[in-house]
Amino acid sequence: MEVKVNMHCVRCRTEVLKSVTKLLGIEEVSVDLEKQMLVVVGDVDPVKVVKRIKKTGKRAEIITVGPPAKPKPYSPIGDSIQIVYPDPIYTDAFSTVVGYQQPCQCETGGCVIL
Repeated sequence: MEVKVNMHCVRCRTEVLKSVTKLLGIEEVSVDLEKQMLVVVGDVDPVKVVKRIKKTGKRAEIITVGPPAKPKPYSPIGDSIQIVYPDPIYTDAFSTVVGYQQPCQCETGGCVIL
């Protein structure tokens, strides 16, 4: 479940976390202070979460309720990458190179095959 909470500082974040983690059925709680978003994972009533947050004096609004989004399945061939290079001789002609990113475990985080 995602809840938008009016938080502006670390103290606000700490108060919200302390109040919510006291509820039973919570497996995981995370806060994104920049987006002012609280994510709660577990078997807990969303209304109880909002009531607990409001007791701290913060405004809270339920954004989504449900299971967390599943990760994207692994694909051996990544999205195609298109690189356009201007031709150094002709000003109105462009060369196009299309490649596919191949996942690998090297230091750069991935290789591109052109």
